[in-house]
Amino acid sequence: MKIAVLGGGNGSFAAAGDFAMQGHEVRLWRRDADMVRRHQSAGSRVTVKDARGRHDAVLALVTTDIAAAIRDAELILCPAPAFAQSAIAALVAPHLADGQVVFLPPATFGSFIFARAAFDAGNRARVAFAETGTLPWLARKHGAFEVAITIRAKRLPTGVFPLREASHAIDVIADAFPGAIEPCGDALSGALMNAGPIIHPPLIVMNAGPIEHFERWDIHKEGTQPAIRRVTDALDAERIAVRDALGYGAPHFPLAHHYAKEGEEWMYGRGSHDRLTDSGDWRERLVLSEHRYMREDLRIGLSFFASVARLANVPTPLMNAFLAIGGAVCGENFLDGGRTLQSLGLGDLDAVALQALLREGFR
Repeated sequence: MKIAVLGGGNGSFAAAGDFAMQGHEVRLWRRDADMVRRHQSAGSRVTVKDARGRHDAVLALVTTDIAAAIRDAELILCPAPAFAQSAIAALVAPHLADGQVVFLPPATFGSFIFARAAFDAGNRARVAFAETGTLPWLARKHGAFEVAITIRAKRLPTGVFPLREASHAIDVIADAFPGAIEPCGDALSGALMNAGPIIHPPLIVMNAGPIEHFERWDIHKEGTQPAIRRVTDALDAERIAVRDALGYGAPHFPLAHHYAKEGEEWMYGRGSHDRLTDSGDWRERLVLSEHRYMREDLRIGLSFFASVARLANVPTPLMNAFLAIGGAVCGENFLDGGRTLQSLGLGDLDAVALQALLREGFR
């Protein structure tokens, strides 16, 4: 399969290396022209480290030309942060072609942002936009062109915009992730599977003291204490209540399954939390007010969840509390801003009208 990967971070390099190892034709796009030149000079290779050892993968193309990267690609994968989605969507929009599938893992409803950008650019190609609940790889870059993959996802609940394109989209994505893709309906259902806005706000806020005190801190190890786990489960209950209120059925992939050693497998499979902490890759220096867990998962992701909850008339006291406290930590007002249905131009739609748009797309 021809796959384009957009971005230069941990997820993008994990994707590019892993797909190339599987025999796919992989093109990697990133903005940084100097790093692209260096990567080309190094043979356009990605070194992947995993439980089976070190693997050298060769990419078909490394480029700053996004049109060249996505030309004829069957799958376009963009694991970039939510705050980068609008800019990348605008670059991609004019070049999308019939039959292509854009996959954002995860996205905080970024699938809608990419679809809207294409529509606003006058591109009427029949393209499907999809998103899932987590990054398909727990990974960290260990060098400019080297990435360590600790875990590969086993279950990826995936929603599609527009829903009428779901069959084609799921087939294409499943070719890249054999046995892992589980359709979960429309793109909003996929967005409400995003684990980041649930697992990370309690970790970044409730560990604020140790984060500012210690030079390096693993919030997934020492920072995940029973009290924080209880708060995470309560926060996750609000997310699941929103899904229920909007008519999205089980499985809801509760985060409790991520930590459990038995029972139903979560997205990363059983025992994934222990493997994450054992890797040591998440013991790192954290800048509290700048970290992605604060800027992406709390300010953007949790804002979006809270706005959907208002549409569904579901009370979310913990979501609102974390937005208020996180904003106070950063000296900002996270309750006013972030990503919401209103900021996406959907504030005037009721649940019925929104679900019609999710099903049919832009007409």
